[in-house]
Parts: sequence; C-alpha cells; structure tokens
Amino acid sequence: MLFGLYDVLLSVGAVFPDMTTGEAGEALLDVRIVAAGAEPFRCFGNVLVEPRDAIGELTRADVVIVCDIYTPIDVPPRGRYPDEVEWLRQMHATGSLVASVCTGSLMLAEAGLLDGRQAGCHWAYRDLVRKHYPRVDLVEDSILNLASEVDGVITTGGATAWHDLALHLIARLCGPAQAIQTSKVFLLSGHEDGQRPFAAMSRPRQERDAVVAECQVWIGEHFASPNPVALMAQRSGLTSRTFGRRFRAATGHRPMEYVHAVRIEEARRIIETETGSLEDVGYRVGYEDPTFFRRLFKRTTGLSPAAYRRRMAGILRLSTDA
Repeated sequence: MLFGLYDVLLSVGAVFPDMTTGEAGEALLDVRIVAAGAEPFRCFGNVLVEPRDAIGELTRADVVIVCDIYTPIDVPPRGRYPDEVEWLRQMHATGSLVASVCTGSLMLAEAGLLDGRQAGCHWAYRDLVRKHYPRVDLVEDSILNLASEVDGVITTGGATAWHDLALHLIARLCGPAQAIQTSKVFLLSGHEDGQRPFAAMSRPRQERDAVVAECQVWIGEHFASPNPVALMAQRSGLTSRTFGRRFRAATGHRPMEYVHAVRIEEARRIIETETGSLEDVGYRVGYEDPTFFRRLFKRTTGLSPAAYRRRMAGILRLSTDA
C-alpha cells in the first residue's frame, strides 16, 4: 500500500502526458516517505523502506497520510508509537490535513484526533475501535469518510480504500482533471458498494467463559437448527436470562444476533462458492421465510443475495479458471 500510494501521487502531472503524447509532464506533488527515523528499515514482509525524512525533520506539510499498521484485532496500538502520535498531533495543530488508510485510523485515534468525530476503519477492527476508543463515532461501512475534512481529518476503511483517498486528494490539490487522468493511468475506481459486501464476521476466540465458548463452537456447526438460542441455553445448563447475559458479556453480542451473523456468514459462503438456486440458501442456513432472509442479508451486506452473487461472480470466475 505504501508504495502504491507513493507511486500514484508521485505520478500526478507527469505520467499521463507521457502516455498520451510521448512527452512527460511536470510532477505536481512533492511526495515524501516519512518515518520515526531517516534510516532504512524493513517493514512487514521484509520489504525495504527508505524514508526521505524523519518526523523530527519535517514540521510542515499540506497533507500527512498514515498508512495501514498491523495489530491483532483485539489489541490496540497503545503506547507503541509515542513519537509518531505526538508528531501527528503537532502536524494537525499547525494546519496539515491528516488522513489515514485502513488501520492507520487507529493511529489517529491514539492521537485523539478522532475524538467526537466520524471515522472509518477496516471492518475487522470495528469491535476494537468501539471498545478502546469509545469517543470515536465509527461508521462501519465507510470507505472514504470526509465528514471531518473541514476539521483537517480524513479516514478510510479497507486497505484498497487508498485508491479513493488518492483520487480525492489529487482532485483537492491539483484539480479534478488531474484526478481523472491519474485514474486512467492506474485504472483506479471507487468502492461504491462500501465495506459491507466484503466484511466478514469477527469471531475472535474468547477464553473468559468456557460455557459460552462451547456454545459458540456448537452453533458454528448447528446454525440451521430451529430455536438455536433455546438449545444453546439448554446445553449450558443456565436459565435463558442468565445465559443471555453471560453470552453478551463474553462475546459482545446478544445470542440471536450472534446466530444471525453466523447464518449470514454461511449464506455468503454458499453464494460465493456455489452456483445453485438462491431460493434455497436461506432455508439451508436456518430461515424458513425467504423474505425475512433476503431482508436480513441485505441489511448485513448492503446487497441482495442476487446482487451479492453478481458482485462476487468475477472473483469466483477467476478462481475457477485458476
């Protein structure tokens, strides 16, 4: 992502003329890779990164972009990047537009720049954001969140959302024509359907409650059972009310919400990998009312089952060809 974003922004004004007239134009943006120190280092995947500047050497910029960072889905990056976090605060305070890609928004949250503001983040980290950064107004389906641009903050959700961010920044800094030309060079397009078609259910293993953990395993294999919540409560040996409280305390979800999520996740798998009738999918995952299933599926994914199949058809075709 770092180098893709770097290449795209660095090309603005220069590459499109070269591709259409044979004569390179003038690069319109001064793009720099900045890190805690200016020394080369290797990031995830052993990829060599050679910063142009250290954060202590750069005090002014029109735009600062925080690329994605890796952290487990239940562990915030608390205290891991104190110098970078303070630098982000200072850059924002001096007038820089601060933007993030994917999990880079966790850095902005650490800096307090998202407190009281709408923000996007990768769907896998939605529970982490809600738990550890409760002052952030997380918009789960967000791809390019411009709600706080007037306050100098832009966030995105999902790794390839840098495409949308890059085109927006190019249009803002260099004009819409340059954004269109850049999109033609790199074949960039937006994510109009948002994150929901791609978001999977987050089910990190919880070890706080062995009874609930056993029920999670059971429902993962028996999601189509009738009256699944009653059956889980019966297996647990608890009253329905006590089971409901313990399940929510352990997982963050009400039991039936969890069942719906597991069922829709299986329905997505069926639609993604099989070509049979869509009419049978709801019944196979536990829903006797096809209208209710279609409504729930669309509320979860943002698409009807038929539209979801069309959305994933190209990926399925590529995997089949392979």
